[in-house]
Amino acid sequence: MEGLIEFLGRNLVDNPDAVSVQGLRNDRYATVVRLSVGPDDLGKVIGRQGRVAKAMRTLMRASASMQGKRHIGLELDEATVATSEQAPELEAEPEAEYAEAAEAESEEDE
Repeated sequence: MEGLIEFLGRNLVDNPDAVSVQGLRNDRYATVVRLSVGPDDLGKVIGRQGRVAKAMRTLMRASASMQGKRHIGLELDEATVATSEQAPELEAEPEAEYAEAAEAESEEDE
């Protein structure tokens, strides 16, 4: 099942190296799979009005019924990688806003 989703995902996106598939649950009656793609390719995997994602779930359902499973799930996820340069900037911005607000208050008090 994971191989099917990986095959479909890699052939739909522009960056097939960013595609990863992870089995979240695989027991007797249920299977849940997470498909992670690059941020630019998420729309291609979802499709217009979710048609591509729905078709992938239909194929999963057909494959699952052949294996005797009743419940399937497909989670689509955007694989994001935060760089070390971005994280400090995000933390510094609220402090800078607070400092500007404090300066504005002190100027108003004087």
